[in-house]
Amino acid sequence: MDLAILPTAARLLTLGQGAPRWRPGLPPAGAVHHEIFAPADEAGGAAFALALALDALRAQDSGEAVQRGVFLAEKPLLWVQDASSIRKTGRPYAPGLPPPLRNRVIHVAVKDAADALFALEEGMRCRDLACVIGEICGNPRALDLTASRRLGLAAEKHGVPLFLVRHDAERDISSARMRWQVRCVASPPPRWNAAAPMAGPGIGSWHAELFRARTHGPGEWTLHDDGQTLIADRPIADAIRAAAAPDHGAVAGAAGA
Repeated sequence: MDLAILPTAARLLTLGQGAPRWRPGLPPAGAVHHEIFAPADEAGGAAFALALALDALRAQDSGEAVQRGVFLAEKPLLWVQDASSIRKTGRPYAPGLPPPLRNRVIHVAVKDAADALFALEEGMRCRDLACVIGEICGNPRALDLTASRRLGLAAEKHGVPLFLVRHDAERDISSARMRWQVRCVASPPPRWNAAAPMAGPGIGSWHAELFRARTHGPGEWTLHDDGQTLIADRPIADAIRAAAAPDHGAVAGAAGA
C-alpha cells in the first residue's frame, strides 16, 4: 500500500475546520442519532433535547404546514425514561410542553437502561412517530458501542430521529452522529424592558457544545427557545476572538493624535 496517497494530519485538520457550521433551522441530513450530556440536577438536558427535536422537525417541513403546526400535530412523540432519570429529573409535564405536543406525547417509564434501549429501538421502528426522546442516567454497561450502533442504524433505516439524554454521564465511545455537552445558563432579559424583573420563569437557555459530529464542525453556542423557534446567539468562540481583537479605530485615532 502506498502511504503517500493517504491524507496528512494537517490535511485532515483542514477538512474538519472547513466543515459547515451547525445552526438552528438547518435541515438534518436524514434521521440522526443525537446524544446530549447534561447534569441531572439542572434538569436541562431533556428540555434541550425537546428544543433540538422541535427545531429539526420544523426544518423538515416548510411553508404553511409549519405555521399551522400540521406536521407536529399529526405525529406523536415517544418519550422513554429509566427509573433513575425519573427520580432525578421528574416526568414530562404536559401543560408545560409546546401546545402542538401536549396531547401527542407517549410516555414510557422503564426500570433500567436495558429496558430503555429496547423501548427506544422499538419506537424508532414505528414510522408514525415524529421522533423519539430518551433519558438514561450515568454510563450503564448496557449502553455500549454495539447498543449505540443499533440505535443509530434504527434511526437511519426507519427515518425516526433519536435524541438521547445522558444524565450525569461521562463521555464514552459511541456511534451517535451528533454529540452535545449542555448546561443551563441565565435566560435573556425581557424583550421590551431589559431592566424589568422577570415576572416568572424565563425562557429556557443553554450553553451547548457540539463536540462531535460527522457532518458539521465542532462549536459552542448560547441557545434559547422563544416558543416559536430555536435561536442561537453568537458562537462562543467567535465572541471570544472578537473581544480579544484590537480596536483598530482607536489605534488609528491615537496614531493621528
